[in-house]
Amino acid sequence: MNINMNNTKHQQPVRRSGSRFEQFLSRICGVTGIRSQADLAGLLGVDRSAVTQAKKKDLVPEKWVLKLFRTFGLNPDWIESGMGEPYLLSEDGGEFVRIPKVMARLSAGGGSFEHGAEVEEFFSFRRDWLQRKGDPRHMALMEVVGNSMEPEIREGDCVLVNETARDILAGAVYAVGVEDTVMVKRVERHPGKLVLISDNQDYAPIYLQGDEMDLVRIIGKVIWVCRELG
Repeated sequence: MNINMNNTKHQQPVRRSGSRFEQFLSRICGVTGIRSQADLAGLLGVDRSAVTQAKKKDLVPEKWVLKLFRTFGLNPDWIESGMGEPYLLSEDGGEFVRIPKVMARLSAGGGSFEHGAEVEEFFSFRRDWLQRKGDPRHMALMEVVGNSMEPEIREGDCVLVNETARDILAGAVYAVGVEDTVMVKRVERHPGKLVLISDNQDYAPIYLQGDEMDLVRIIGKVIWVCRELG
């Protein structure tokens, strides 16, 4: 599996009059059926004042780009600048799909409270490979902190999480949320309890049962690991 930081196509953005925000809104209206700033706010799940502030500051927030990518399969470059093709996930689309790396830190230790949906950057993966694993619109890359999953997953690794794969398969690795704590663990379902298991034998299994199970959310299955050397 190769990862490619470069776009497969390089096109000049379409020049239009108006501010960056106005051009962004015009592009989105043209392909989604949105007709107003109020419609955009409703789609994004934000207050109309947030849209007003974005227009005033002439910004396109990364969270909006991620939402539009996941909802419509729109090309993040095209959303922001008009560069490239509008869609990434159409049947006749290009060879690569860009997946967001989000500002979440999956703890491979006692747990991390650092999580969020802000996009740091996008990485390109082969479309055919991703589609064998699930829907690329519901995948994200997240960084791992801690050593509880070593040697399989190490601190600093970046993992690809399929957020639609939430059914628990014994021994599979998942991104798991327990209240505000976000972890990467193997998950097993035992009678009346869930068990979160670390590969590193220095870490004891975490047993959750009774009301504790209501606090658990399976964020998604880890389907790929990237590691930088050196």
